[in-house]
Amino acid sequence: MRAVVAQAGRMDEIVIDSAGTGAWHVGATADPRSRAEAESRGIRLDSIARRFSADEFHDWDLIIAMDRENLADLRAAAPDPGAGARVYLLREFDPTAPEGAEVPDPYFGGESGFRDVFDMVDRACRGLLDRLDPAGP
Repeated sequence: MRAVVAQAGRMDEIVIDSAGTGAWHVGATADPRSRAEAESRGIRLDSIARRFSADEFHDWDLIIAMDRENLADLRAAAPDPGAGARVYLLREFDPTAPEGAEVPDPYFGGESGFRDVFDMVDRACRGLLDRLDPAGP
């Protein structure tokens, strides 16, 4: 998303962060295969994994989940219904995705898994940016 927003020249208007719902990768960098795919696209993945905190619901206008399990976990952790209503599946913004589509785990996608996931995420991020305006999605 950072690369899409930067390409659009909107980094000064849109704040982006990333966090997981579980703690198993906290402190780790992205998978080497993910970093390699990103670099082949001119994107540098240098973030360190951290866990999302329920306190953060008050910090963000939108919270995006990659799959339905994370969507459910985030909505269950929301401090109120309004906060839970700001949680979306990323592929909801992908114009080519069927309703309810998730971003699959690239670890199980064979040699093309990371490339295919990056393609999905790129389409969804571009769709999300297209839907953003000063009034929100």
